Amino acid sequence: MKSIRDLPVARLAMASVMAVGLAQCDREPREQPVDAEPIVETPVPEPEIATPTTLDRSAFLGAISRAGSAYAIGTTVSGPDPLVGRTFAIRLPFGCGRPKPAALATPADAEGTARSPDAGVPTLAWGPENETLRLSLTPDDWSDTALITSSGAGDRWEAVEGFWLSRPWLGSETCPQRIDRDPLGGGTGQADPQTVGLASVHETNSSRLGRRDGQAYRFTLRGEDDRAPVPAPMGYRVVLEGRFASFPDGRAIRCRAASIDQRPVCIAAVQLDRVAFEDGSSGTVLSEWRPG
Repeated sequence: MKSIRDLPVARLAMASVMAVGLAQCDREPREQPVDAEPIVETPVPEPEIATPTTLDRSAFLGAISRAGSAYAIGTTVSGPDPLVGRTFAIRLPFGCGRPKPAALATPADAEGTARSPDAGVPTLAWGPENETLRLSLTPDDWSDTALITSSGAGDRWEAVEGFWLSRPWLGSETCPQRIDRDPLGGGTGQADPQTVGLASVHETNSSRLGRRDGQAYRFTLRGEDDRAPVPAPMGYRVVLEGRFASFPDGRAIRCRAASIDQRPVCIAAVQLDRVAFEDGSSGTVLSEWRPG
């Protein structure tokens, strides 16, 4: 028998290769590395904030501003007016200062009838001997005003009762802070002319329910234990609720101005569903009126 030393070198090399191959066959195949997939975080959708359908004072004044700007630059807006048919709840703060003395109260303040110099604007006045406080709002008669008659609604509307939004630069529904004097040292302190209003329109031959015909909305505050009432620290508010109507041109708001240097007077046609007096501090409803 030949010794392994006598084997040719080639046979030794072949044996080594076969041994290595057999050893490899006994091993399980190595798994190929798999690239890790990146973790993708699915963003959580933000909850949709529903657009309020009922316009408040701030939203209404925004619509008035856009209508006034369009009128001033002569833009004619085409298409349906999205404002027509929408509901509103607009608050008019008043009585933000001292009540008017009883001696200065107008017949409409005292009796709730006739035309008042403050027609269309809510007022707060003392009663006789300052024993009561009288909240009053007399709708203004706008039926024969140029802004209404020029719209072509003369035959369509039998009555138009108007309400002014004082301080149209104030988006808040609360009384402004009291200013003792003009910070710039000028001006007379007189109120600006009214430029923003709501026109409560009544169709010809329609029901007369809800029409005031010069009659004021009134509420009387009395003190306790025969004492004079104390005015609310934050004044009072008139609440006007209803739906926007349209002028004959299909728009809810109509604007006019005497010159390019004056702010346009803009009026919205509406149908009123509710009028109320509120305490400006607590929001308590003092009195309310609904058609019918």
